[in-house]
Amino acid sequence: MAAPFERVDLGVGRSVALWCEDAVPGLARRVGAGAADVVVTSPPYNRGVAYRSYSDARPRAEYLAWIGEVAAAVDRALARRGSFFLNIGGRPQDPWIPWDVAREVGRRFVLQNVIHWVKSIAIDRAFVGRAVGLDRDLALGHYKPLRSERYLHGAHEYVFHFSRRGDVPIDRLAVGVPYQDKSNVARWPGAGRDRRCRGNTWFLPYSTIRERARDRPHPATFPPELADRCYRLHGVGRIRLAVDPFVGIGSSAVAAARLGLDFVGFDLDREYLRVAAERVRRERPGRAPVPRPTGSRSRRSPAPTTRASASG
Repeated sequence: MAAPFERVDLGVGRSVALWCEDAVPGLARRVGAGAADVVVTSPPYNRGVAYRSYSDARPRAEYLAWIGEVAAAVDRALARRGSFFLNIGGRPQDPWIPWDVAREVGRRFVLQNVIHWVKSIAIDRAFVGRAVGLDRDLALGHYKPLRSERYLHGAHEYVFHFSRRGDVPIDRLAVGVPYQDKSNVARWPGAGRDRRCRGNTWFLPYSTIRERARDRPHPATFPPELADRCYRLHGVGRIRLAVDPFVGIGSSAVAAARLGLDFVGFDLDREYLRVAAERVRRERPGRAPVPRPTGSRSRRSPAPTTRASASG
């Protein structure tokens, strides 16, 4: 059997396996049917991004047909009660890309949740309340100026949470937040403790980098914390295997390594995979991995790759 491009051992029989191959056939070769409990990925957006090993400007019908092939490969690999988190963004001139992709994937899956990943946000001091103690308005997160007389700056992307029937239980409090007003802990029936659902709006800025070529050598990445929240929302204790068909420079792999999860990722670009492997080595968990789900079967299958590398 072929060896992965890189396998990083996490201890206790778990590892991050990175495969340099197309994810559509790769998923079938490397991941057993129904073996993936969670898929977290970000495919190319077809916006003309300059990837090293993929053309990101295809005719719309061809691009969506390819997305359908990816969805079919994920359909085979995903467990019956699995979660498929798909991150994708649009652009001001063409805001339909994410929803066209969601409708294509929706031919096979049910759209269970729509999460808004907010990358930058402006917060007016007047709307926050005195208890927070702000002395000025805040502008937080990653801001990339847009020169336009027609469009607003794009400050968010989507994370579509698909499942087979729309009935996968999620752990909302695993990504929850404390109550701002502590009196609500007792006021709301069922609150129980000082933690509530975060909701479907997640503010996650990129970390600051000093040199893009060195610190983030990929044109389309998401922060590891985005994948971490997806894993936790599904329920870390129920994840036997996490998969990313477009692993890029490995943000989803880094998040899996921090949690001690078995992981398989695919990409066509060896340089991206080299960076991903190095990031995983730096981020291996310093604690025992999360216990495997009760009664889960053991499996060491590798995973898929796709024709691009968008995740990062």
